[in-house]
Amino acid sequence: MSWSHAELKNILNRTTRIAAVGVSMNPVRPSYYVVRYLGLKGYTVVPVNPMHAGETLFGQTVYASLSEVPEPVDMVDIFRRSDAVPRIVDEALDVFPALQTIWMQIGVEHAQAAAKATARGVDVVQNRCPKIEYQRLFGELRMGGFNTGVISSRL
Repeated sequence: MSWSHAELKNILNRTTRIAAVGVSMNPVRPSYYVVRYLGLKGYTVVPVNPMHAGETLFGQTVYASLSEVPEPVDMVDIFRRSDAVPRIVDEALDVFPALQTIWMQIGVEHAQAAAKATARGVDVVQNRCPKIEYQRLFGELRMGGFNTGVISSRL
């Protein structure tokens, strides 16, 4: 699905709690700085990574799986390979009945899992980064120190 600027902005505006599946504790990994950025923008980001369960990242406990997250989330942000997506989507749909969005990071796509979530009324964004979209849509992308505003490929 192709999302308009307004639709993506609506998703980012309505979201308050995000489960970040596959987040890394390594500060040079993209998932680490995406989660850090989203937290700085006021989102509560719940880290999910079985390799680091019980540890703390940006003041939040890391959980082994979505089923261990104690409170509902609005969005599940997937930092895993595409072949892991169906299991994550199935778990998210089971655990969070009021889930609004499944977001798959750049390079992550799975048509069947997306169709399943969409059929349940969940918005699915694939192959995009919420950090980049936030910066682009809320006028935070900068080049040479200048605020460039909303960027579009349209002429």
